[in-house]
Parts: sequence; C-alpha cells; structure tokens
Amino acid sequence: MSDVLSRDAIVLGGQARDREAAIDEAGQLLVAAGAVDASYVAAMHEREESVSTFMGNGLAIPHGTNEAKGLITRTAISFVRYDEPIDWKGSPARYVVGIAGAGDDHLTVLQALAGAFTDDDQIAALDRAQTPDDVLAVLGDVSA
Repeated sequence: MSDVLSRDAIVLGGQARDREAAIDEAGQLLVAAGAVDASYVAAMHEREESVSTFMGNGLAIPHGTNEAKGLITRTAISFVRYDEPIDWKGSPARYVVGIAGAGDDHLTVLQALAGAFTDDDQIAALDRAQTPDDVLAVLGDVSA
C-alpha cells in the first residue's frame, strides 16, 4: 500500500473551501509524492469540467484526462479529509482522493476505493481517523 498511498499524501484537515482549491490540494500532494508532473493538476481540473468526479458518500475522486497519462510517473493516490464538506457541484464532498493511475491502474484503484466508500464501518473509521496510519489501516487494500 505504501507505494500507492503514502503517509505524506494524507491530510486530515484539508484547507480548501471550494472544489477548485480541493482539486489543487489533492493534486499538489500527488506532485509532492513524485507521482505526477505539476501540469497534471491542470488536467485534473480539465477532467472535472467535462464530468463530475463526485462519487457519492462524501467522496470525490479528481483525476486527470486520458491525454494526461504521460504526465504520470507512477500510480499513486492522495487523501484529503475536510472538516466542512466541499460543495462539489451541489453535492457535499468530505473526502477528496486524487488519483494518478499509470496504464490501467486507475481502474483497480477506483474499484478498491468504491469498496471502502460503500462500507459504513470503513467510512466511520475514516471519520474517526486521527493519524495517517489510521487512514492507511482503512485504505490498506487500495493498491494497483
């Protein structure tokens, strides 16, 4: 798991107050992790303009366009939890998980995230998480 989601890419008190800033926050964590080129963040915004990445259960999963695949160095995700939900085109996003999937890895990562965010106990554990290790305990099966 540490190769896809690292402790440094987990923020439990996100600072963004709107969707655009939340995409930037999640994207910059991917950049800092060395998973993507800085220009990948713009591709995340571009994807969001074409289709909402809000998935339900408080989860948004911004990711880049297919054309931006070449900007991905390795598969990784970032995790940001917000104390106050972000308005995601009319839906409340409390968790923003940035995704950079090399090749077809994004499909595997999305499937694992969907499993975690359809389980009420796992969502409650993410709500209670106090440390990055608490998040990793819940999302430990998310891998490529």
